[in-house]
Amino acid sequence: MINKNNVKLGIAPIAWTNDDMPDLGGENTFEQCVSEMALAGFTGTEVGNKYPKDTGVLKKALKMRNLEVASAWFSSFLTTEPYKTTEKKFIEHRDFLSEMGADVIVVSEQGRSIQKANTPLFESKPVFSEEEWKRLSNGLNHLGKLAQEKDMKIAFHHHMGTGVQTSEEVDKLMSLTASALVHLLYDSGHLYFSDKEAVSLLDKYIDRIAHVHLKDVRDDIATKIKENKLTFKDAVRLGAFTVPGDGTIDFQPIFEKLGKVDYRGWLLVEAEQDPQRANPLEYALFARRYIKETAGV
Repeated sequence: MINKNNVKLGIAPIAWTNDDMPDLGGENTFEQCVSEMALAGFTGTEVGNKYPKDTGVLKKALKMRNLEVASAWFSSFLTTEPYKTTEKKFIEHRDFLSEMGADVIVVSEQGRSIQKANTPLFESKPVFSEEEWKRLSNGLNHLGKLAQEKDMKIAFHHHMGTGVQTSEEVDKLMSLTASALVHLLYDSGHLYFSDKEAVSLLDKYIDRIAHVHLKDVRDDIATKIKENKLTFKDAVRLGAFTVPGDGTIDFQPIFEKLGKVDYRGWLLVEAEQDPQRANPLEYALFARRYIKETAGV
């Protein structure tokens, strides 16, 4: 279904340690995390806060386990801070990832984000003004040019609790940004959680997708979050997210569409859960088997 020669399979460290809620997986070390990733059959990782900042040390640790860096999250604040503030931090982040051999930079706009806030996820999410949309799109275009200086791409991460959460908001961002400069990170879980479906956006922007996060959703818990006006942090702690094949989303059409267009890049499992309730290695092994059986890679 998917040409295994065109994709690489990775998994995010957030299943072992949650950077936004450090008590989740606080006991898990960097070494345990990357060793279990390799043991589960993955060849790539994104970068978490426990990872060594020294590129030489990180390269050695990953090489011993036959792992590569796929990307790393970058928080932009283009809607709420001067552009130059974000640019300076972005260049440092870009250069680190370039040194680690990555070619994609994950960017999420965190201006007015409620990801870490104790406010209802759906009722309190930011809604950008036209001026904020302009600042965001212009800023992303500039960041895209900076990425190209290192032969890299930015992949924008639509995300729950931010101003670019819904399919309609992704549509607006894509229409306002240059297709050659701003690419899309397709996250199945965030789309489903927001809109109750995860395929239409894939159809619309398949040519702009530069990175894929494979995340499943437990629909009963997601519904509970919305109906009880709970927070994004509640969603994570209660287990709204899980690995592919363990929730509600049908990944078969997703894999078929990616295979049909000969998608080239990373397929990265990302499922933030409480490690005490969802053993990271166990779920990583489950995800790896499911992807092999369902996607053929």
